[in-house]
Amino acid sequence: MDVNAQGLDNAEPKYGAQLAMYNRMKNPTLRLVLCGAAMLTAVASTGCQSSVGGQTLPSAYFLQDDVQYFVKGPEFKLTREAAALKEARAEATLKR
Repeated sequence: MDVNAQGLDNAEPKYGAQLAMYNRMKNPTLRLVLCGAAMLTAVASTGCQSSVGGQTLPSAYFLQDDVQYFVKGPEFKLTREAAALKEARAEATLKR
């Protein structure tokens, strides 16, 4: 193999199939098509978010997802903590 002044192999092959592949990859149209196909494949395989009827749907597989249901609870989530603070304040005022 030829070696340039920096000790690196030259990028241009000289024989048979390597030369044919090198010449094909030098073509900017082919390179653009391959990059476009790779990007399209990446976008298609990851899924995309869409909006249908006012709903934001995360992917094409939303119908197969399990439904998450959360039972309605109290509006104020810290009822026990508020009661404990109120009781502590009442005890503090009694000790004074």
